[in-house]
Amino acid sequence: MLVLRSGLTRALAARMPAPQVCSSFASGPRQNDGTFYEFRTYSLKPSKMNEFLENFKKNVHLRTAHSELVGYWNVEFGGRLNKAFHIWKYDNFAHRTEVRKALAKDREWQEQFLIPNLALIDKQESEVTYLVPWCKLEKPAKEGVYELVTFQMKPGGPALWGDAFKRVIHAHISLGYSKLVGVFHTEYGALNRVHVLWWSESADSRAAGRLQSHEDPRVVAAVRESANYLVSQQNMFLIPTSFSPLK
Repeated sequence: MLVLRSGLTRALAARMPAPQVCSSFASGPRQNDGTFYEFRTYSLKPSKMNEFLENFKKNVHLRTAHSELVGYWNVEFGGRLNKAFHIWKYDNFAHRTEVRKALAKDREWQEQFLIPNLALIDKQESEVTYLVPWCKLEKPAKEGVYELVTFQMKPGGPALWGDAFKRVIHAHISLGYSKLVGVFHTEYGALNRVHVLWWSESADSRAAGRLQSHEDPRVVAAVRESANYLVSQQNMFLIPTSFSPLK
């Protein structure tokens, strides 16, 4: 047996190349471009919701001059009430930085909306999300109502639960129980979180479709598989505002 002295071992180790880290940044596939969607939720003081939304309606053109508004909704059911939920689209993080700087210098926006209405807001929340690679943002052909379903998945990312989750979504789509608007994976915020935005013609049509899907063995089988990776789920029923691009 050949035994190397500690000094020789250290010398040989010093000559060896450092090990390379070969893991990807994300724990699963993602969109190739840098476009992301910021989910913002404002909790308004009771009785101030209508005032806030009217103020935003009058000044929305000042805000959308800087970046694209995807949709703006009232939270009708699910969690705390008096909430405004909105989605903003950015080309990349540099774009968002430019927008925030421009808004800080926009005197009209600051004086007409931001400063007068800050007192109406109790809480603000923000998440950065990407569309999953197999999904495009869809715009419904007519007005309706929306449901945001938030799934908190087990740690491991899409590499662990992505395929099973995809099968659940496709099962619902293929059977025509709901119209998919988008599936978003959180990058900043609570990780391993997926938001699914659905459109329905009305609250009653949504309820009828949900009942049908729960009785369909194909949907039930896909849901049971995905449930193995599920930690929690929350649903919010959303009513689009009059100035929301998604109606």
